[in-house]
Amino acid sequence: MGTLRDRDVAQKLASPKRDQDRPDSRSRHGKKMSPQTGFFQRRIQLKGGSSFSVPLCIVLLFPFLVVILILLLFAKSPDSDSVQTMPGAGTPPSIRKISDKYDKPFAVGCLEPQVNAPRANAAFVVLARNQDLEGVIQSVKSIERHFNRWYHYPYVFLNDGDFNETFREVVEKHASAKVEWGKIGPEMWGFPDWVDAAVAKEGIRKQGDAAVMYGGEESYHKMCRFYSGFFYKHELLQKYEWYWRLEPEIKYFCDITYDPFQHMIRNNKTYGFTIAIKELRETVPNIFRYASAYKRKHNLKSQGLWEMFVEKPEEREERELKEKEDAKKDKNRKPLPREVLAADPDYNTLPGIEPEAMEGETYNMCHFWSNFEIARLDFFRSKDYNDFFEMMDRSGGFWNERWGDAPIHSLAAGALLGPKDVHYFRDFGYRHTTIQHCPANAPARQLPRMPYLEKTTVDEKARREEDDYWAHYDPVRENGVGCRCRCDTDIVDVEGKQGSCLAEWVEVAGGWATPPGSM
Repeated sequence: MGTLRDRDVAQKLASPKRDQDRPDSRSRHGKKMSPQTGFFQRRIQLKGGSSFSVPLCIVLLFPFLVVILILLLFAKSPDSDSVQTMPGAGTPPSIRKISDKYDKPFAVGCLEPQVNAPRANAAFVVLARNQDLEGVIQSVKSIERHFNRWYHYPYVFLNDGDFNETFREVVEKHASAKVEWGKIGPEMWGFPDWVDAAVAKEGIRKQGDAAVMYGGEESYHKMCRFYSGFFYKHELLQKYEWYWRLEPEIKYFCDITYDPFQHMIRNNKTYGFTIAIKELRETVPNIFRYASAYKRKHNLKSQGLWEMFVEKPEEREERELKEKEDAKKDKNRKPLPREVLAADPDYNTLPGIEPEAMEGETYNMCHFWSNFEIARLDFFRSKDYNDFFEMMDRSGGFWNERWGDAPIHSLAAGALLGPKDVHYFRDFGYRHTTIQHCPANAPARQLPRMPYLEKTTVDEKARREEDDYWAHYDPVRENGVGCRCRCDTDIVDVEGKQGSCLAEWVEVAGGWATPPGSM
């Protein structure tokens, strides 16, 4: 009796003979196997000794069919019979509904623009200089394409210098509405009389030496102070009731087919934002002490929004633990020479108290990112707000520290407003620098889009290519709220990033309406 191996060899040797003796079906039809296809038409036995075999081409194709099936299953939308592309990196990683207890989107998806409806007494406000022209044009083109081509709200441009003729001509060529030009006087832009300019400049220099972001730029400090307590006092804004802040080098991603000013009025809103993030701690070490002192001095009780900016005990413990670990690492490093340390004015001084803590509360660094905001100007013009600004301004924090207008506006809102007064423009797609919020498109609410061939691009091919880009918007997703959005995909949505304050807003706004992981 031969071994198994001998039997296998014998079977292999016998197989070709059996194949030769068996009439080939292709031969019966008068067809001859070509050398090119013959290899793939060879038959493979699935198991030694078995009479069952399959063509080699089927064996080779099987893995590819499996991969294609998997891709189709992943790409197929759960609420549609059509195949959709996967959501881009720009959209939120998961979309949860927020409670509508105090606030909800003014529109979900697209509406027919009410081009003949009454307009609010409102304007775009742009702070820029002549060298910002390219970034300004990017912003104006974006807001015209996605909103102002229907509503034609005017623009107010402000500068601490004079706009040149080229700047004016180019901007007016791109704008579909009236453009007003204003200059900011030294009483709004320069150092106030009660500040020693030399001391203020030294404080700014030290911030630059300490690598505080924008801390060493005098113009940045002046800009933050202007937007905190003076922009609404400018003569060109006195006739307006609402403003929409527009920055150079920003992008909008969604069509805004309704009038946000009118919806703010109807819903009795005061302040609107689209991004809420955390401030750099080193820029505002004492800001919360003064804001909290103002609130205590005027005996103000929270209306429910202040808590958005207060660090929770567990968050504080986690942060302090991390700071201790970082301190240990610093301690293990080789110390600087004594003569270098002695040059530091803070050397050998007693440790101070935690600067941002006040009355047992600590600032969590959250703020509404004010480079986009839509707001009622009466809020800023109110006595309460101006008393708040005056106290913050007199502290010297705009010079000795790098206080931004975003935390100033936010902490003032926290002290003076409630969640019902604030609106989250979750349906607005917006990007500034490397931070963006871009919503997913709403299912069954994407109305047909009218082409927009803006006239400032001379090259006809380039004009059509640009419009064609926006015509191919992102797929819809369940719980999406956007209208014809096409998000940038090089960065993720801020809603899914560390440092976002969406969770803090949601908590004061009534909580989540859908559980984690829901779509």
